[in-house]
Amino acid sequence: MRRHTARILENELATASVRCLTTIPPRGKIHGASGGPEYRKWGYMARKSLVGVVADELLDRIIAGEFPPGTVVPGELELSAKHEVSRMTVREAMKTLEAQRILSVERGRGTFVNPLNQWASLEAVLRAASEGTKDAAAAIQLIELRRMLETGACELAAERISDDELVALKEHVEKMQAAHEANDLAAFVEADLAFHDVILHASGNVFVAVLFEPLHRVLEARRTETSAFPEIQEHAIGHHRKIAAALESRNPNDSRLAMDAHMQQTLDDLKTYVLEA
Repeated sequence: MRRHTARILENELATASVRCLTTIPPRGKIHGASGGPEYRKWGYMARKSLVGVVADELLDRIIAGEFPPGTVVPGELELSAKHEVSRMTVREAMKTLEAQRILSVERGRGTFVNPLNQWASLEAVLRAASEGTKDAAAAIQLIELRRMLETGACELAAERISDDELVALKEHVEKMQAAHEANDLAAFVEADLAFHDVILHASGNVFVAVLFEPLHRVLEARRTETSAFPEIQEHAIGHHRKIAAALESRNPNDSRLAMDAHMQQTLDDLKTYVLEA
């Protein structure tokens, strides 16, 4: 027991020391050798970092399926031993996940994992969508979100897109074609994402691109998963050509319909080639 307690203290002190090295307060900001308000603030930041590490590790275990929705997470004592930190650190980490609605506490019963659709942290939801093991629903919902946003962005872009941006779209389609023929999945995904980025920025709406920025990691993971099928690549290239042509005609309705057809094909391909594989 003493050895375990010593190991926990050693772990927390070592982690706090490392965190302190990266959070050294500015010269002249500490008031008093005994540690004034500014000193205590920097010490709290080091402590908070360790809590964040434990919360992150626990979230990893939830996303990996170790604790499915509706199950009870282990108690403070077990988690303290697992992560080799104090019970206080575990308690604060669990409060962090509770505040994000990932966990919920039921008095007298324990702490439960909430369903994904109740989570209030965008970062956590995106991690679950890109790293989770049972995420068919999240994959479909991601396409639904893209459909809502990208069809509107394409409609706006039809009247705002520049000639240079139209040229860029065609270049990205040709890169997709070349990557498809060379069986270069990474290059295909890169050109695919770049094509859509041009349209998002060409919409002229500053909020559209900002909303999509946090989605980039999960979109890249999804594109890599779906584009691994040559048939899906062929479908995507065809739809991208039609979208570029609609935008070149500068017809908002045709552009919206072209993007909507692409989203529908993407959804159909996901169900046919990926989810049922």
